[in-house]
Amino acid sequence: MINNDWDNLLNVIWNSPGFNKFYTSIMREYKEKTIYPPKDYIFNALKLTSFKNTKVVIVGQDPYHGVNQAHGLSFSVQKGVAVPPSLQNIYKELESDLGIPPKNHGDLTGWAKQGVLLLNAVLTVEKDKAASHRNKGWEPLTDYIIKCLNQKEEPVVFILWGNFAKEKAKLITNPKHYIITSPHPSPFSAYSGFFGSKPFSKTNEYLEKNKMTKIDWSL
Repeated sequence: MINNDWDNLLNVIWNSPGFNKFYTSIMREYKEKTIYPPKDYIFNALKLTSFKNTKVVIVGQDPYHGVNQAHGLSFSVQKGVAVPPSLQNIYKELESDLGIPPKNHGDLTGWAKQGVLLLNAVLTVEKDKAASHRNKGWEPLTDYIIKCLNQKEEPVVFILWGNFAKEKAKLITNPKHYIITSPHPSPFSAYSGFFGSKPFSKTNEYLEKNKMTKIDWSL
């Protein structure tokens, strides 16, 4: 399904009756309703960032539910689509942290190709209905992905923004890894501690300390 090392690692999920039943129901919804992202983009995060290459994980909740926004990467939108408020705040913090000015697009593919796994906990959503596919069957898969990454020998930085993402911290028990938490970049919470949290410089400092290539956050 993914065409990289995730396929073998996730084989136990792909072959489980429960996941297959759930996935069949999601594919049925694609025929009956408007579901995002497009089917070919559901596993975009895993396709762009293999297990071996993952060195940073940014956990999101579920895909954007507006037209042409979601393309399978947490917080990212396709080029030509207005940059959502949360991503605008991410860009503001990036500029404050590293002096990198905001881009005029919201496509974070450039981060994904450097080893930043942009993973939503829920991988699909119905148009205009936020969280409509939560607790239907994606969470066992995405939790398993985090558990696999927790077992990596190489250090991984986990960036958990907001209470929903912070819940995943209990799956990260390997002391080699580094967890960065803060409030969500949403306009409702960004001023409660997201701004000034410096996740980008902290990530690169940790990677550098472990003799790993830093992320070029400039897109």
